[in-house]
Amino acid sequence: MNQQHATEAIPFKDILDKSLRIFFSDALRVTLRNPLQAIYFFKTVRWQRNSARLRSDFEKQGIKVPPIMIFSITNRCNLHCKGCYHHALQRTGKREMNADKLRNIFSEAGSLGISFCVLAGGEPLVRKEILDITREYPKILFLVFTNGILINDEVIQKLKGRQNFIPVISMEGYENGTDGRRGKGIYQRLQRIIEELGNKHMFWSVSLTVTRSNFNEVTDRGFIRSLIKMGCKLFFFLEYTPINEETGDWVLTDEQRNQLMVIRNALRSEFRALFITVPGDEEEIGGCLSAGKGFIHINAEGDVEPCPFAPYSDANLMETSLKEALQSEFLRMIRESDEHLNETDGGCALWIKREWLRSLHSAHTVY
Repeated sequence: MNQQHATEAIPFKDILDKSLRIFFSDALRVTLRNPLQAIYFFKTVRWQRNSARLRSDFEKQGIKVPPIMIFSITNRCNLHCKGCYHHALQRTGKREMNADKLRNIFSEAGSLGISFCVLAGGEPLVRKEILDITREYPKILFLVFTNGILINDEVIQKLKGRQNFIPVISMEGYENGTDGRRGKGIYQRLQRIIEELGNKHMFWSVSLTVTRSNFNEVTDRGFIRSLIKMGCKLFFFLEYTPINEETGDWVLTDEQRNQLMVIRNALRSEFRALFITVPGDEEEIGGCLSAGKGFIHINAEGDVEPCPFAPYSDANLMETSLKEALQSEFLRMIRESDEHLNETDGGCALWIKREWLRSLHSAHTVY
């Protein structure tokens, strides 16, 4: 049996669960010098196994539960970054879900076997109550994608001793790249904030949006080395997804996309840190993970969507439970459409197939 057929014989959920176990095992390895964080990741490996069993049990009932939930808890943001997909989305203007509703969703997510939550926005730290809410769910790991500007002494004090809340600070490289997209003075402010996180021995991460123009800068070993010296142990390289056709020339070339994977592998060998590429890592474990195959997205108004870059939904958590929403016919149709999501030339599959996605949503919207 050749390698391709051997991979195809393994159920996708088993490949994904194994990948998550490897991630947390690697996280444990790179945090050995931070005993409290290392102990938390050690416990998390066990919790992940329990969550995987829960998901497997629900799948036997015909309910597909992903291990990861991306939750954009607010539409508000304190910055106006160039090319921001969230600012470009045409939202309905409905009110954001309140704190009690957020708690209900996190509680139900945990009971379903979702134990990995990515918090986004807007800017998630605009909602200060999220610092207290996430404390109530220690078995859920919260990766909080933030521009970092609202991390002050008060926030750091609340996060002191917390292992399940990991700030993921967005940057575009050095000062010119970061300030050019996020605003004058942002890079220097982030340097001070990162230094303070390091002084408090907190686990933090960076999110590097990779575009055609900043590719060399954000993958530069000197840049990576400087962040590691400041205490960063987890790097996300996020390929830029266009907000419209006008930003299409920000997208990586095929050559850059292939080179990014080579660079990622080299960085993993050279540095004591975790390096993740999106969607590159997705493609290695079976292609697009949206629509509940590996993750789902919930927007600030409660719509359950296949992906943050695909604002289409047929279920809202103000009207139904998360368990019921995961049984969405719309999500199921996307998951089962391998011919659409696997046959792309790289990059975000749902963006590339956006016209098909719109037509599918129109045909299956039920509310």
